[in-house]
Amino acid sequence: MTQVKICGVNSVAAFDAVLDAEADYLGFVFFPPSPRFVTPAQAASLSARQAGGPRRVGLFVDPTDAEIGAVLAATSLDALQIYDTAERCRDLKMIFARPVWRAVGVADARDLPEDDEGLDGFVIEAKPPPAATRPGGNARALDLSLLADWRGPEFWLLGGGLTPGNVAGAIARTGAPGVDVSSGVEIAPGMKSPALIDRFVANSRSAARPAR
Repeated sequence: MTQVKICGVNSVAAFDAVLDAEADYLGFVFFPPSPRFVTPAQAASLSARQAGGPRRVGLFVDPTDAEIGAVLAATSLDALQIYDTAERCRDLKMIFARPVWRAVGVADARDLPEDDEGLDGFVIEAKPPPAATRPGGNARALDLSLLADWRGPEFWLLGGGLTPGNVAGAIARTGAPGVDVSSGVEIAPGMKSPALIDRFVANSRSAARPAR
């Protein structure tokens, strides 16, 4: 069954909707330019609403050790999603003893990882437009044809431009073991829709994955 991550959770309504939809992962964005940004204290308050449920993932962009440490001092995270080099991601995995997923922006097939890079997974998405202020969450769809001949690692998530309406087709075409959505389940930047979250999870779970 395809795993589902809802990223950019920043409100009680969004948090509860992710729980109700029974997504696999719930993402907190610790990058101030994002409209989905939360502070460590806000993430801790939201996460405390329920001890179990989706595994918590923290999204960081070119983070310092101190930035990640401050978050982990406030709230527990099950995985770190990092926008940085493979070498830096491996260092963070060792320092914080948590699974690390590297976020990879793809413009052509040469951008795709050739192996697992010693990491625990990837979030594969389109490269941001030149004027973008953040590396992800731009509702920019990836050219799925770039993945036709790619044999990804055991665990990776397809992201970028996914919506309840197109996610099943994207899974069927790519065989992605997981999907990641943020803006595609929003009614305004940073404002999640419980109805769209529910539809996205349901459509992801019902999608047929081809053998790869």
